[in-house]
Amino acid sequence: MIRRLSAGVVVWVLAAALLSGCASHGAGERVWVDDEVSFLADGLTVHGTYRHRSGDGPGPAALLISESGATDRNGDNNVAGPIGNMRQLAEFLSDQGVATLRYDKVGTGATGLGPYAGRPADIGSAVYTTGARAAARFLAEQPGTDAGRLSVYAVGEGTVHAMALADDTAPGAPRIHSLGLLQPLSARYLDLIGNRVSGEMTAAVRNGSKTPQQADQVLAAWQDAVARVRGTGSAPAALPDGLGAILNPGNVKAVAEADAIDPLELAERVPSGTPVLLTCSDADGQAPCTGMEALTRALEHTALDIVELTGVNHVLRDDPTDNVANYAKPGPLSAQLTDALSRFAAE
Repeated sequence: MIRRLSAGVVVWVLAAALLSGCASHGAGERVWVDDEVSFLADGLTVHGTYRHRSGDGPGPAALLISESGATDRNGDNNVAGPIGNMRQLAEFLSDQGVATLRYDKVGTGATGLGPYAGRPADIGSAVYTTGARAAARFLAEQPGTDAGRLSVYAVGEGTVHAMALADDTAPGAPRIHSLGLLQPLSARYLDLIGNRVSGEMTAAVRNGSKTPQQADQVLAAWQDAVARVRGTGSAPAALPDGLGAILNPGNVKAVAEADAIDPLELAERVPSGTPVLLTCSDADGQAPCTGMEALTRALEHTALDIVELTGVNHVLRDDPTDNVANYAKPGPLSAQLTDALSRFAAE
């Protein structure tokens, strides 16, 4: 079942949030605390923050999975800087009465490289999925977690790991009650990058910064590199126009593993009837609403809410430019998103 929702203000949601906020300051209030925690994921000690209300019995809880690659528990990374959107998401869910676990992925924060210190090129998508599975089990085991109300919220490439958790039938794997797929991958990784490169080259020719021949050369180099990754698992030593930062011999294993995952196949395996919130944005170059049709069809057997955001960037803030240079600028999560989250978290 699909319910396509507007991202506008929903009056009853705002009223409920205001009432909830007033109630949180009453007598006998239980304080939200951030506990530093750690757990093992196939030999790697993963560190994170378990945010919960002291003294509470079992209640709803959510695992938060950050964006792709070396992004830490707060959503910060070395490319865009201290973004902080995952910390903000945890704090917002606290206002909805939801405990959260967010964690430093391998290669970031307190987790570091661990056993991969001498072989960082071995870090691929499978390592991130293993970390997410260990995190879900750790959260499910906490006394403050209601086993029937365990959700996963993920951003960008993290959404493929979230969908993998929903389909995890291994012994001891917790049942996932609902999924928040925020600006998700809608196709294979290298195809998405290729679409973006094509769009950028078209714009470069239009504004005169490249000739058609130069644009064709960049596209041809990228297409050849994609064929090489998929054919031999290797990458060229250099790529034009900064594309080497996306694909190079040092990260080709991780890129190849990420590209081998088809989000549509994962979506089809999410259990029927699972509540799913999917957000996209007209301003998000990585998760535009115009590219979500196939993914939403693959999820149509779930209880799917689609929220189409306007002018919201990939890190969930109001910024129609979606400029990476702006990602670390301080600012709240978009009210369009938090309105949708308020309603969804209550389901």
